Amino acid sequence: MGVELGENVQFLGQPIVSLKERSSVVIGAHCSLCSVSEFTALGVNHPVVLRTLQNGARIEIGVHTGLSGTTVCAAQEVTIGSYVLIGANVTVADTDFHPMPPDDRRYSGDTEGIGTAPVRIEDNVFIGAGSYVLKGVTIGKNSVIGAGSVVTRDIPANVIAAGNPAKVIGTL
Repeated sequence: MGVELGENVQFLGQPIVSLKERSSVVIGAHCSLCSVSEFTALGVNHPVVLRTLQNGARIEIGVHTGLSGTTVCAAQEVTIGSYVLIGANVTVADTDFHPMPPDDRRYSGDTEGIGTAPVRIEDNVFIGAGSYVLKGVTIGKNSVIGAGSVVTRDIPANVIAAGNPAKVIGTL
């Protein structure tokens, strides 16, 4: 377990990577992780963050994928396909981070009752800047997510989706 890098992974600036026990981050060959503004047109608000939140969690990124100031948090599993382009300051998370009931929400160290469900972003997807991809979502291959969208449910392949919550607004 730990971090596994394919060949020719490019780091533009230093990402933040943190892992729980028995968890892993796999980054495919020829990926680019941009953590500094000088290397991307829109700039980034922070470095790339890759974080596993529970023991055994997994983040997997396919080949030839680019992330700019992207945050990926996995309590279970986040899978990002190949040839994916993730715009500046996008957040992808498979968890609610905190329990929904108000009792002790802020200080709860227990992961029981926190909603989690794997996220899957299929090949050749483009996610526009400032978007959020939330737990349990699959984004189908070739689809485009408009900037600033909040993806709360599955998006089919070969479509354009945008909004809060994101919905299909066109086809490719």
